[in-house]
Amino acid sequence: MIDLYTAATPNGHKISVALEEMGLDYTLHPIDLSGGEQKTPEFLALNPNGRIPAIVDRDVAGDVERDNDDLVIFESGAILIYLAEKTGMLMPTDIRGRMDVMQWLMFQMGGVGPMQGQAHVFFRYFPEKIQAVIDRYQNETKRLYTVLDRQLKHKDYLAGAGRGAYSIADIANWTWVRSYDWAGVAIDDLPHLKAWLGRIAARPAAEKGINTPAPIGGKKTAEAGKKMIVT
Repeated sequence: MIDLYTAATPNGHKISVALEEMGLDYTLHPIDLSGGEQKTPEFLALNPNGRIPAIVDRDVAGDVERDNDDLVIFESGAILIYLAEKTGMLMPTDIRGRMDVMQWLMFQMGGVGPMQGQAHVFFRYFPEKIQAVIDRYQNETKRLYTVLDRQLKHKDYLAGAGRGAYSIADIANWTWVRSYDWAGVAIDDLPHLKAWLGRIAARPAAEKGINTPAPIGGKKTAEAGKKMIVT
């Protein structure tokens, strides 16, 4: 059994989508970010950086020497890799396929997430509208989207031979790119990216994952969901 500590953000949704896709049993522990639960001593014991998501795997296969110890993992990319290795799903086992997935995962971790996250902040929340800064992050986010669009021109998914194969790289990028509108970035001129967004959105596990958990505070509304994205 896996304990998932998370909130309704793109990084949090990476893990809930992956768990649903892999069919793994997990116990959900919603973290109230606005209430500061991610800064409590209890959560900091899981992730010293005070960020979601984090998991605790209470059934670590092959851990003979530490059979009774739980495995705690933080950082969404590390969690995705661990879950893929644990299940043998959504990650090729050959070196070329594995590196193909890894590079597109790192593309999201080092590019799409940081740039789009800043676009969210300065476009939606920063008290002073500094247009040069907004342009900087929106333009870089759009540039990264364009890279994805080119990659998807002849592929259904980001990594793999031929049309590609759905992987953790798709999950990581999709959970961010799907909120393009909240970052103020248009994608009408990126048809391959738009088709890919719809392709993944149609997957039942992806749909369930992005609604796990619902935002803290009751009924989920479009506005509430958008506001949680920047956290």
